[in-house]
Amino acid sequence: MTIPASFIQELIARADVVEIVGRYVQLKKAGANFMGLCPFHGEKSPSFSVSPTKQFYHCFGCGVHGNAIGFLMEHAGMGFVEAVHDLAGQYGLQVPEDDVSPAERARAASQRQKQATLTDVLEKAGDAYRKALRQAPGAIDYLKGRGVSGEIAKQFGIGYAPAGWRALASVFPDYDDPLLAESGLVIVNNEEGKLSDEEAKRYDRFRDRVMFPIRNVKGECIGFGGRVLGDEKPKYLNSPETPVFSKGRELYGLYEARAAFRDRGYALVTEGYMDVVALAQLGFPNAVATLGTACTTEHVQKLFRFTESVVFSFDGDAAGRRAARKALDGALPYATDTRSIKFLFLPAEHDPDSYIRAHGAEAFAGFVAEATPLSRFMLEAAREGCDLSSAEGRAHMTSNVRPLWSAMPDGALKRQLLSEIATLVQLDAAALSDLWATAAPGPRKGVGAPSQAPQRHSEPDSYGNDPGDYYPDMPPTQDYEPPRYENESKPKFQPRKFTKGKRWGGKFEEPIEPLRGRGKPPSRPDVAVRLVLSNMAQWEALSHELHVMLCDLPGEHGALFTWLDSQLHEHGVQPWAALREGLRGLDFAPLAERLMSVSEAGPVPEGEEEQHLAEAAKELGSVLDFMLDDRLKAQQSEAIASVGKDPKALERYKALEARRLELRDRIRASGTDTA
Repeated sequence: MTIPASFIQELIARADVVEIVGRYVQLKKAGANFMGLCPFHGEKSPSFSVSPTKQFYHCFGCGVHGNAIGFLMEHAGMGFVEAVHDLAGQYGLQVPEDDVSPAERARAASQRQKQATLTDVLEKAGDAYRKALRQAPGAIDYLKGRGVSGEIAKQFGIGYAPAGWRALASVFPDYDDPLLAESGLVIVNNEEGKLSDEEAKRYDRFRDRVMFPIRNVKGECIGFGGRVLGDEKPKYLNSPETPVFSKGRELYGLYEARAAFRDRGYALVTEGYMDVVALAQLGFPNAVATLGTACTTEHVQKLFRFTESVVFSFDGDAAGRRAARKALDGALPYATDTRSIKFLFLPAEHDPDSYIRAHGAEAFAGFVAEATPLSRFMLEAAREGCDLSSAEGRAHMTSNVRPLWSAMPDGALKRQLLSEIATLVQLDAAALSDLWATAAPGPRKGVGAPSQAPQRHSEPDSYGNDPGDYYPDMPPTQDYEPPRYENESKPKFQPRKFTKGKRWGGKFEEPIEPLRGRGKPPSRPDVAVRLVLSNMAQWEALSHELHVMLCDLPGEHGALFTWLDSQLHEHGVQPWAALREGLRGLDFAPLAERLMSVSEAGPVPEGEEEQHLAEAAKELGSVLDFMLDDRLKAQQSEAIASVGKDPKALERYKALEARRLELRDRIRASGTDTA
């Protein structure tokens, strides 16, 4: 859709740039113009001029300039269309759109009205939570114990949700108002649709928690994060997805940190609300946090609207490394020559708050200055598990690093990295570039997709040629086919039956033995889903390669694993009972329910819980080994298909075969290969 240029001109003419800028910058009359401290860079003497006659602003210090629309885009981080709609709304104007039907315009207007109404509801709840904090000594003691001052609590609008089930009923007289549920403040339990709206049970989502309002770039409350005062689970609870709130797009503390980005020269991305609040308290007001989910490209894009330098701060443990790896994927498309992206890994026993309190702000600032550049972290991630002293290991790294390097925008940084990669894998840069340019691009698909069915060595490739004609020394693919769950072959390892029990005590919430009945036997992805849902801690222990493989599965399986990964980031390890509640209403919920509804479960014998957990982990490892083998075979097929066009196909094929040989040895050693 497009906005007519005539309307843009009318809007700029009608808008008062002094009024718009004055909402964010303290302006004083200076002759015909107004002056103030520039919001785009740190300064002590005013050099930011706003002209009411020209409807224009200009900074004589850093050179930024523009009109009212430009100011909203630069200062509030809005896109052009968003800024136009926002400005038009302030002056009561309807934005015309050339190619939009009247019905679509009506829907858009209704949506904007709904968003405005929801933010009003959330603001009212935020006010109530702040008032409740004054009469909550336990919450006040918790904040004081974390070193949070009253000034910082006020700056971030921190409050407290009382322990009662319906505390908000005293704030909203009409507690049955659908807006309370739509805003995420109230949960409606209608027992799977059996009750009417009037009979459904309603209760507050947030109870007995310190409340952190989540604001958009305009300062409007769009959701909340709640932190328990003790050790209950989940420790952190976010608002659900609503018309005004999406965890994958919003960053906690962004509204409060915007000006500090320019003063400090960078944005510091952390993992939690308290990190942001504590850092602001201790001299680092430029911190923001993802909202219990992995850092996305949308997060990174939003940050680069305000600064050209981003530092990701993670704990030094395995979970922190995985979070950093996901942040790397989100940052690569924005790694231009003029931007700086770094990764900071604290010691495993520290988070930013504890590190500063133990070693001081100066030590933490030094840690930030020495953070790992994106280029170095990308190469470290790609070479993980690769023995660069062998040709196979170097080929493995070449395969790992290609999608990372390809995601980067073209420029000097990307070309320099090509040379570094080529040196590490002992190839000429031009040869490596040709290798990647001529390699079959083939989109990654799930295991078992028809287009990825592996070919045997004696069969012609997709071009009708026999690969043996090209590579007489190529090792033949063995007639090895691991047993599938869909056929009559059965692995030697047979898991025992499980019954309900507490995950934290070492038992499973649901039985995990193979599904029974006369229906279609479960596929490997089915078995992987069931085992991971039975013991979510197993997902946390898997490698990044296996995470990618499972999330890339087609259809509901891949979507379910992607959702499960986000749940781990948001709530940590959860039992099946909790996951079942979170699945309600999702497209892949029936798949999970079907795979977990296993009958004929017997009790776990006393004292054998650890043995059962180990056996289940062994079965999952076996299933994933078979799936990974299929994936590697598909990649071998791609290498064979490039015969005649790619002189490095043989080397790539041999490297993949070496990995498969190691994998098959592990499968045989585990005792699950009956072929």
